[in-house]
Amino acid sequence: MKVRTGRSIVASLAIMRSSLAIAVVAVLTLTGCGYHTAGHATRLPNNLHTLAVPAFVNQTQIYRIEQILSRQVVREFVGRTRYQVVPNETDSADATLKGTVLTAAAAPLTYDAHTGRISSAVVTVTMKVTLTDRSGRVLFENQNYTFREQYQVSREVTSFFEEETPALERMAQDFARSLVSDVMEAF
Repeated sequence: MKVRTGRSIVASLAIMRSSLAIAVVAVLTLTGCGYHTAGHATRLPNNLHTLAVPAFVNQTQIYRIEQILSRQVVREFVGRTRYQVVPNETDSADATLKGTVLTAAAAPLTYDAHTGRISSAVVTVTMKVTLTDRSGRVLFENQNYTFREQYQVSREVTSFFEEETPALERMAQDFARSLVSDVMEAF
């Protein structure tokens, strides 16, 4: 009969844990996470060449946030797609993307241990977004499109949404990248 030492038991447990971890990762990788955005979309048609993106509507108290978000969404579509993007709804546009900013908020997430000041915040923007073609058929729609991201805060959280802050521009760029990806990938 073989007697196991403490080291061999620890080594066996380590091998079992490693094997279990590898199995869990393999199962998660093979099954996928099943995540998708809320809302619905169809694949964008091949005959879509001109996209109208009028200024979004603002239902928040944050001054000009709709203009900043609209500008960044237009910039993202121009930079990442083959579509000609026009700023106003026209008869020549093959599709129109309309958006309404419903909420925008920044909430403290972490604090500096030495000063007690906020060091990062989670920013949440919620919009109603609809992309319709010329005939009124919905190509993408999400009545509760939510963008949430963590940002470092250099001053007060309340100053995050001030009109000229670099943080607001960075958030708008990230928001636009996320929205355009969701529209193009037709979730």
